[in-house]
Amino acid sequence: MSYSLQLYTLRDAIAEDLPGTIRKVAEIGFTQVEPYNFVATATELGTALRENGLTAPSGHAPLLSQDQDEIFAAAKELGITTVIDPYLPAEHWQNAEDIRATAEKLNAAAKKGAGYGIHVGYHNHQWELESSIEGRTALEFFADLLHPEVVLEVDTYWVAVGGHDPVDVLTTLGARVKFIHIKDGDLTTDTKAQQPAGQGKVPVLDVIAAAKSLEVGVVEFDDYSGDIFDGIAQSLAYLNANATEGASA
Repeated sequence: MSYSLQLYTLRDAIAEDLPGTIRKVAEIGFTQVEPYNFVATATELGTALRENGLTAPSGHAPLLSQDQDEIFAAAKELGITTVIDPYLPAEHWQNAEDIRATAEKLNAAAKKGAGYGIHVGYHNHQWELESSIEGRTALEFFADLLHPEVVLEVDTYWVAVGGHDPVDVLTTLGARVKFIHIKDGDLTTDTKAQQPAGQGKVPVLDVIAAAKSLEVGVVEFDDYSGDIFDGIAQSLAYLNANATEGASA
């Protein structure tokens, strides 16, 4: 297991100075990042990553609503081996029929991605946990409809906001979870109240331990009231200080 940084965390800084922001990420100690909506910035981002010795094992892109071939081609250029759809709004998770349709679309995307040598996954928010389908959370119902090669990136903070214990959810979802988002805070929808790992109400170390097939733990802030570079530095320091054997930045 290794640690990465979801670059959405630094979206404002990236909009102002992409190369400088990536340099700061490397200086803080990250060796991996998770780009978002990377098609438009693939060339510039790829250059910045190479210049700073960073890799991008995973990336976020709207596979279910934009040109998949374009996304997979950009991912291949960046060395991304897993493309994760980051978001479907709450209305898609309220009934079994809609969830089945989404699973079919993601399964089809995975088949296309395989042609590029790229895996496909999905990242949750709170509503996939707030909704119950046939006695299970919508996320768990969805997971059982996915082809075996499709992975999940569980946002452990939003699982807790959705009213469930992320340790229990990770245990239930099992080996399909290859990535998690590591974030902390007061477990409300107020993103400004998010905090560096280990400073909020999420049992971060228990969460990491519960993801038995985890490949990458991805640090993310949806927002932050303090200096964001300081926030990600505090998160990485906490994770490194408490790392299990074999985990590294």
